[in-house]
Amino acid sequence: MERRAFITLMGGSLLAVPLSGEAQQAGKVSRVGYLSSNPPSDTQEAIDAFRVKLRGLGYVEGENLLLDSRYAEGRYERLPQFAADLVRLKVDVVFTYSTPGALAAKKATGTIPIVFAGVSDPLVVGLVTSLTRPGGNVTGVTLNNPELSAKRLSLLKEAVPAMSRVAVLANPDFNPSSSIVAETKLAARVLRVEIQVLEVREPSELGKAFGIMTAAKADAVVVVPDPMFVAQRRRIAELAASSRIPAIYHLRQFVEAGGLIFYGADYVEAFQQAAGLVDKILKGAKPADLPVEQPWRFALGVNLKTAKALGVTIPQSVLVRADQIIQ
Repeated sequence: MERRAFITLMGGSLLAVPLSGEAQQAGKVSRVGYLSSNPPSDTQEAIDAFRVKLRGLGYVEGENLLLDSRYAEGRYERLPQFAADLVRLKVDVVFTYSTPGALAAKKATGTIPIVFAGVSDPLVVGLVTSLTRPGGNVTGVTLNNPELSAKRLSLLKEAVPAMSRVAVLANPDFNPSSSIVAETKLAARVLRVEIQVLEVREPSELGKAFGIMTAAKADAVVVVPDPMFVAQRRRIAELAASSRIPAIYHLRQFVEAGGLIFYGADYVEAFQQAAGLVDKILKGAKPADLPVEQPWRFALGVNLKTAKALGVTIPQSVLVRADQIIQ
């Protein structure tokens, strides 16, 4: 209850900001740089929500706000150059989505404020020194906490009661994966299921990983949060479907791409939260003093079309709690 109250309080405090021109000093034009690891289509809905939130706070693009965007489109080697571009433009704030983007922005500047969204564990990857007092030029909204792993595995067990052997798809090169896998293993002991961790570093290795799952007769698969997996979500959903292996993910984008179940934060709302932090910084707040925020809420989604194709009957106990059901 304390955690829910905290999230509600944080969300309420952002929404309570007056919708007026007070967000800007008269005549001042604020410049925000957006750095994304993904293609534009991956975050279009979320960046639109970011813009709407800022407009509600008094910022009008072309009048008192300029938004410069850079998209790496899955080619992370481009992020350092794009981050440097935004620094050269002397933006007032860099807003970035995903861990690779946030790390590239931090490496590019130690002075321009950075606000992130979609970072799994900002402490582990070194973006901040404390969640309550970040201490540098970086703050933001974290989406994927390791403790959510237990909830995802529990939901998967509820959806597939006969599950006894579970594959865990993880990218060891993505720093937060180790803590998430560790939490998943702990949850597996409680649920008395066997875990097989399959490491995938490149998209070309996905087919082999699902082949191993099939040979090992895995009853289900947990896909650990990772930017590469997000970019490859359609292929992962297709491989899970063709292998007839139920899977659970951390973002609704996976379910919309044909995945079975997701449980996690709503990334669109995370962009709105990030807009609130950007607003505070543009008004003079320092990132060092702005606590890293938890999501406003966590959502559950189920793709019943995929369930039917897999021959899985999702229990009513899961469906009644779902925020999104795809027929």
